[in-house]
Amino acid sequence: MCMKSKRSKLGMFLLAASVMQAIPACLAQETQPATELKQNPLALLKSFEADANQPYELGRGDEITVEVIGRPELTSKHTVGPDGKITMPIAGSIMVADKTREQAAADIQSALSSYYSGVTVSVGVDHYTSNHILLLGAVEHPGLLTFDKTPTLLEVISRGGQLQTPSPMGPGVNAAPGTSAPIPMGVPEECMIYRGNATMVTVELRSLLEEGNPLANMRLKRDDVVFVPGPDKYVSVLGMVLRPGTQRLEKKSTLPQLLAMAGGPTERAGHYPDIQVIHRGTDKVPGKTQVVSYKDILGAKPLDLTLQSGDIIYVPESGFNRVGYTFEKLSPLVNLFTIGALLR
Repeated sequence: MCMKSKRSKLGMFLLAASVMQAIPACLAQETQPATELKQNPLALLKSFEADANQPYELGRGDEITVEVIGRPELTSKHTVGPDGKITMPIAGSIMVADKTREQAAADIQSALSSYYSGVTVSVGVDHYTSNHILLLGAVEHPGLLTFDKTPTLLEVISRGGQLQTPSPMGPGVNAAPGTSAPIPMGVPEECMIYRGNATMVTVELRSLLEEGNPLANMRLKRDDVVFVPGPDKYVSVLGMVLRPGTQRLEKKSTLPQLLAMAGGPTERAGHYPDIQVIHRGTDKVPGKTQVVSYKDILGAKPLDLTLQSGDIIYVPESGFNRVGYTFEKLSPLVNLFTIGALLR
């Protein structure tokens, strides 16, 4: 009995010792940095793509027709206001922005039902003006692009007209490695898509085209920002100028010179507009929007302003700014313009 007790205690001691020896190894494994599991780039792009059958949602500026069946006096055309509302007779203001046609019709019908019995409402879109994509970077025609259906990446790139470089195989084409199919020179190697103020994906556009991957023409969402990087330094001069577009940024370039190269402000900008300079961020300094009075630009006093490649110079329209909300959405994005080394 005594011998069994000693053997039992010895076994427990050996078990405890083995456990104590294992603890440091476990702790060492726990303190080691975890292996980062990177998502498949194609799976990420697929999840980023807009749904194929996503219904159109009304937006500010859209021109619509509200038809009230059996009530011709209530049937009328409307433009969705900056507040997202339209004004119906008797019922007053009704919010329709960010709603499908069916949802807007149901809300209008509900509002009218307080004054009329048995009404049926339908909503149609006469002119799409809110389905915007903002294209920036090394393109001939940067700025807001409007679509009447779900826009795709290649549609956006083609309408922007990417700045081309000479091809050794002849004007306008490059051979796709391993294939005989030519790829237009207007297609960039890569581009970046920004959504909201914290989401960005890099699209290796030329590689996807060479592989025949349909994600090269992925569907975008309203208010996406597409950025095309380029080898040269440049700024985008947009808004109420005579020739909006991309201007080459030299070492001695100044804001007055760049505005003059863009043809200067138009009459729609007013006499002394406040010029918005949207600075892209750097690795150490977040992006910001700087407002410069046109009076100061015309004055002899030097401006406290430093421009860098990728900045946006925006001249707003005087009074009601129809596209200002888009640039208000863009401003928080400027600190993201260095993600993925957009400009090197």
